[in-house]
Amino acid sequence: MLLSELVTTTEKVASTSSRLAKIDAIAELLRGADEAVVPALVGLLLASPRQGRLGVGWRGLSSLDIAHAAESSLTIAEVDHAFEELSTASGAGSAGVRSDLLRALATRSTAAEWDFLARAMLGELRTGALGGVLLDAIARASDQPIALVRRAAMLSGDLGETARLALTGDEGALEEVGLRVGRPVLPMLAATAATPTAALEITGRASVEYKLDGARIQVHRHGDDVGIYTRSLADVTHRLPEIVEIVRALPAQDVILDGETLSLDEDGGPRPFQETMSRFGADAARELALRPWFFDVLHLDGRDLLDEPLSVRQEVLAAVAGDWRMPGIVTDDPEAAEQLSREALAAGHEGVVVKAVDAPYAAGRRGKSWVKVKPVLTYDLVVLGAEWGSGRRRGWLSNLHLGARDPEGEFGDPGSFVMVGKTFKGLTDALLEWQTEEFPAHESHRTASTVFLRPELVVEIAIDGVQRSPRYPGGLALRFARVKRYRDDKTPAEADTIQTLRALLRG
Repeated sequence: MLLSELVTTTEKVASTSSRLAKIDAIAELLRGADEAVVPALVGLLLASPRQGRLGVGWRGLSSLDIAHAAESSLTIAEVDHAFEELSTASGAGSAGVRSDLLRALATRSTAAEWDFLARAMLGELRTGALGGVLLDAIARASDQPIALVRRAAMLSGDLGETARLALTGDEGALEEVGLRVGRPVLPMLAATAATPTAALEITGRASVEYKLDGARIQVHRHGDDVGIYTRSLADVTHRLPEIVEIVRALPAQDVILDGETLSLDEDGGPRPFQETMSRFGADAARELALRPWFFDVLHLDGRDLLDEPLSVRQEVLAAVAGDWRMPGIVTDDPEAAEQLSREALAAGHEGVVVKAVDAPYAAGRRGKSWVKVKPVLTYDLVVLGAEWGSGRRRGWLSNLHLGARDPEGEFGDPGSFVMVGKTFKGLTDALLEWQTEEFPAHESHRTASTVFLRPELVVEIAIDGVQRSPRYPGGLALRFARVKRYRDDKTPAEADTIQTLRALLRG
């Protein structure tokens, strides 16, 4: 299958707001795919390559100056092979190897194909081909019941393999996919609410638990064999030996636990998120110990618990997790929920998660049974540029380059601005239209994909925090940034500083 077929399909998907039209377009693409490329195709659709981390960043991609191919010839299989080589490049000279691989891939691609691949590698595709749409498309293409496809995806934790089984597997292949100790499942996800009181209105009687600013972990134990997996189901067992030992000491032979981990400072408070995440990298700081908190149990000693209500799972969890259980209360009293939230925030944590006690564990789904509540941080930043949109946003200036003021000149001249992230979230059609009309009046220069602006426009951005990152000059990146509004009442001299944002790194 040619890459151009995938690019054309994603453009169709992005250009329509109709869920049914998106499903039909993806289903047609899947029907035409060979069995061998289905997992790679699904990974590209989700901007989540099946190889996981490719070792490719924004700087490496933006530094390439390539003459692209005039006609399409690149196949999905060839892209997958290149991604495989990128993901395995390591050691001395690996940066040069990756650069050569990217250059070769870019040269073989048309301009449209390279734009797609770059966004897929960076996880910045905006096609609307989200997991739910893709699951429906797999069911449509394979003529399999959606409930069966969804459950197989949840229990295998692998949409690509689920698609392959649905489209090309033997009859009954999907039914044979079940919960298995040692194979991670997609984690249950939470909706959001502004307050614990509002969350309780959604869930009814609930377990109100601390929400930590840590890393989601799923732990599997069979005898003395322990596996630890991240939110994206990456195996990190070898990086977390202290958690392995804790799990081996639990009163169980076979168990699957869902939880979170973070590192604590000398006073018992949470360290910044990025310090916890440093333990998951190749150069992990082993002296920084992590502590687990478990908040759910999916299986215990031959008993599957996915379909049991949370109230039952909590009884089992209390017996197996003991002191390693997440702090929380069961209540339908809004004031009690608000009080626990205040305690969590005072202890340095993010907030609370409110969970309906009668709900099963819906692996891989974001329903209303779990509702997270945490305060939103807002900062006034300056727009440094905007990228031309694709799909439905084609012709509009969309993805914003955001800068913080640098009054001390740490990263350039005093009073200049340093880039701290990008976002396209929160932009309504009206804002997109306004940006496209207004930004050229502030333009400093442009490339084929981006219009760069003089630092004159201030925009209010909501974030969930920041994390250390070499991707941007300021050494940090915004977490879950979204546009709230433009601040006509503020000048760039009143924008928030890079020092203010960097202070968040220290908790």
